[in-house]
Amino acid sequence: MKTEKPERAAVRGTEASRRAPVRRGREQVLRGIAVSPGVAIGPIFDTTEELPALPRRSIPISQVEAEKQRLAEAVALSRKQLGKLKTRLGVLPEEAQEELAPLLDAYILMLGNSRLLRGARKRIENEHLAAETAVDDEAEAIAALILATRDDDKAGLNRRASEVREIARRLTRNLTATPFRSLGKVPVGAILVAEELTPADAALLDPTRIAGVATDEGGPDGHTAIMLRALGIPAVLGCTGLSGAARRGEQAVLDGAAGQVVLRPGERALERGREALASFARERARLGKLRRLPAITTDGELVELQANLEIPAELPLIAQAGAQGIGLLRTEFLFMNRDDLPDEEAQVAAYTQVVEAMVGDSVTIRVLDWGGEKDMEALGQGVAPTHTGPNPALGLRGLRLLLKRPELLEVQFAAILRVAEKGKLRILLPMVTNPSEVKAAREIYDRVARRLRRRGVALPDLLPELGAMIETPGAALAADAIALEADFFSIGTNDLAMYTLAVDRGEVDVAHLYDPLHPAVLRLMQFATEAALRLRMPVSVCGEMAGNPRLVPLLLGLGIRSLSMNASAVPRVKQMIRGLDIGDCARLARRVMEQSDPQRIHELVAEFVSRAEAGR
Repeated sequence: MKTEKPERAAVRGTEASRRAPVRRGREQVLRGIAVSPGVAIGPIFDTTEELPALPRRSIPISQVEAEKQRLAEAVALSRKQLGKLKTRLGVLPEEAQEELAPLLDAYILMLGNSRLLRGARKRIENEHLAAETAVDDEAEAIAALILATRDDDKAGLNRRASEVREIARRLTRNLTATPFRSLGKVPVGAILVAEELTPADAALLDPTRIAGVATDEGGPDGHTAIMLRALGIPAVLGCTGLSGAARRGEQAVLDGAAGQVVLRPGERALERGREALASFARERARLGKLRRLPAITTDGELVELQANLEIPAELPLIAQAGAQGIGLLRTEFLFMNRDDLPDEEAQVAAYTQVVEAMVGDSVTIRVLDWGGEKDMEALGQGVAPTHTGPNPALGLRGLRLLLKRPELLEVQFAAILRVAEKGKLRILLPMVTNPSEVKAAREIYDRVARRLRRRGVALPDLLPELGAMIETPGAALAADAIALEADFFSIGTNDLAMYTLAVDRGEVDVAHLYDPLHPAVLRLMQFATEAALRLRMPVSVCGEMAGNPRLVPLLLGLGIRSLSMNASAVPRVKQMIRGLDIGDCARLARRVMEQSDPQRIHELVAEFVSRAEAGR
């Protein structure tokens, strides 16, 4: 059956708003987090979710086995429900199916022999807790550990914590016979308003009926946000106070790009909404046409655009964005939320899934980057030291740890090499600070390759290249020497800026000092880039700067021709590149590098981008 395009619902919402009288009342503008772009105009449909009653409850020893059986039955029912959700995906648009199916598979796997269920069973046995209390306690303990981890990737930590809580929520609902939210009665063209929307709720949404979604809670990088983007539903999350102010049936205008919801809009607000809806439709059509076009400048310079990947569930987003491969595969997902280390076979299976999904496009796998701001239970059990010092980010982390515990690196190298013939692979070493570290890693790499060949494992004649992350001032300043040992560079601008400026973006008091356009950061980037180019060695940028279209002209001017970013950023970066001239970018870079005032650098970049956008 042919399904209607998601934007049709928003259009119907617009038409309904023209027919329906605007209810009298004061116009109210609420701001939240821009999550899924698009504009929706239509009546509010508010929905609340009945929360399960979870009073703490203990049980006598005689009921332990019966309580464990209750938990087993709830697990079986949860798996059945998720299976039905997967079946329902067939009626959704193809892109949404590609995004949602892997996530539901991940949820089903979490209902297997996971840390959550093992821990809940232990709490039932040892603490004599009721199953729902045990599940809730264990989920919150796991989530707290995840969120307490020091990591630049706060979005990833929040996402992993929400995954655990989502499975626990489903289990406790089934244990307490609490009904799930019903979304079947949302009228066509309505804007759905709720305090919170779970990923399972999002999987039930019909993009041909719902014009938009707005919630009090939620963020831009959670699975709910990913799903809403995949479904093409305009959405604003984290809009505090919305559900209390909205009334069912009242008109609203939602702008998913601006992160704004207008309740009870007047005629002027309605007209602005209609204009924004038309503008968004034109922009979406224009970006969609770029998917299969090359990222090439007006004077013929080709730029490689790749995507960063944190978990395999994000693979469909890469294909949708038109990225040319994976420029940074973070392998930490293999070690998270488990109390044992992934063996060689488990890693081979994970890498095979990613490599085969890319169908010949390049995949750069970064070996385990643990330590300092990251925490993983499997590594903390005597494998690696706990970081309790005053400056854990300056301690034993990244490649330093892997060289101290080479068995970790050997297993990872072996797994990567075993899939090397399945696609185009590269290997990236994190937290490099001097050439000797790269040399030591290469010796281990070559030793593992020789061992595999003796075992009869088929390896390519030319092994995957071994590259170095340039993410510390020491690595940038020693880049000319490191370039003699490495096969390529990948500049991690997030950590490079943090270490250079001594600023933790997560610390409110100093976050305003974090500035990737600080002249010190740019000079380190320039030094590393020029060191690579002198040896005709590939160099790319894989930090947040790469995904910011406004900074792309400067990066190209510095000599960068390969960028890796979040998949969602690829179309707009490509659009920017296709309107640039490399000569103009080089002149911008020269002017910028002459400056010592960060404010003046920001002004120069802004002026250049304004002219480029005006000439598009």
